[in-house]
Amino acid sequence: MKDVKEIANWCLNCKDRPCKELGCPLKTNIPEFIAEIKKENYKEAYKILIENNIFSHICSIICPKEEQCEGSCVRGIKQTSTKIGELERFVNEWAIENNFNIKINKKEKNGKKVAIVGSGPAGMECAFELLKNGYDVTIFEKEDSVGGLLTYGIPDFRLPKKYVNNIISKIEELGVNIKTGVEFGKDIKLKDLIKDYDAVFLGTGAEKSSIYKLSEEQFEKKYNSDEFMKSYNENKYINELGTVIVIGGGNVAIDSARASVKMGAKKVKILYRRDREHMPARETELKDCIEDGVEVKFLTRVVSANLELGKLKSVNCIKTEIKDELATDIENTEFVEEADTIVFAIGLKPDKGLLEQEGVKLNDWGYIDIDQYGQTNIKNVYAGGDNTGSRATVCRAIAAGKRAAIGIMKR
Repeated sequence: MKDVKEIANWCLNCKDRPCKELGCPLKTNIPEFIAEIKKENYKEAYKILIENNIFSHICSIICPKEEQCEGSCVRGIKQTSTKIGELERFVNEWAIENNFNIKINKKEKNGKKVAIVGSGPAGMECAFELLKNGYDVTIFEKEDSVGGLLTYGIPDFRLPKKYVNNIISKIEELGVNIKTGVEFGKDIKLKDLIKDYDAVFLGTGAEKSSIYKLSEEQFEKKYNSDEFMKSYNENKYINELGTVIVIGGGNVAIDSARASVKMGAKKVKILYRRDREHMPARETELKDCIEDGVEVKFLTRVVSANLELGKLKSVNCIKTEIKDELATDIENTEFVEEADTIVFAIGLKPDKGLLEQEGVKLNDWGYIDIDQYGQTNIKNVYAGGDNTGSRATVCRAIAAGKRAAIGIMKR
């Protein structure tokens, strides 16, 4: 890394602070922490970051900063943006190397109880804010470990699990009650939580994979990205993947492809129906993926699967073109790609049936309908994260958890 002060001095300390006000979902005090770096006051810089966001280190690693803070940097209009992500990561890693911690102050108990359903970034952030302010908080998690997407979705080669465990430890130190192996809608019902708690936060995420039928016949070696990445993250590697085709173009498709390589796949290809310009995956993630040996084919739609004795042998594809922002098939461009394993990475949605069964109202796009503080149609029931919007990145999920906590405290 270049001299950190040199990078920090690139910041103009703008009055309007678009990096903070427009770019950062968590409204991080960006010019302020960078000003402390300029003075080599790394303790104060760390304090500014952590007091606003205990997930600061994680955000510095996985945030799409080129779209958010750095994408809003004034210097980026005519020159290159200030490398805000690098500076944030530097400060957090300086704190680790120097064993520097910030004491989290906790208010006296106020006698109020809140249930958090789901322990992903939204749920953990909501719990953290409430615990600090004297609430008794119980987290209900269906998996064996907490962390949600951070534990089961994002691979270790992108986000070391020790950083996730560090956040979990901070929340545990505040006295949270965690109940794992408890499934919402099955082991616990919303109506019962409403009776037992003063408020409920639903951080259940998006659990239903978007897939489409490739064959009338069922076949093995077909996965959705959620179960595929969970297998990788739990070190339960899938054997004999052979040639893997990943369908999709987001960061999850990139993660699935790279995880395939690390699980021993013979060959890995990403087939994406749109072009690079329309591909949502981050440039840096795509670059790492290609360096891992993954082949990426744009403007390609997988149409159907070819089986032999119930086993996948290949997929039928067709070339596409972008017309009026839509991917359209090009006639007479069909071709075949060899494949032993298929991974669908074309998006996740909330469990509509479960949520409607629990009485939670959804919007026209199939996500939970909420107000500015995350309150649902049910009094004292809040929601946030992947279950409330399709672009709920980790940092946006954290921001949603914080907003919901503020809403609960305003009751």
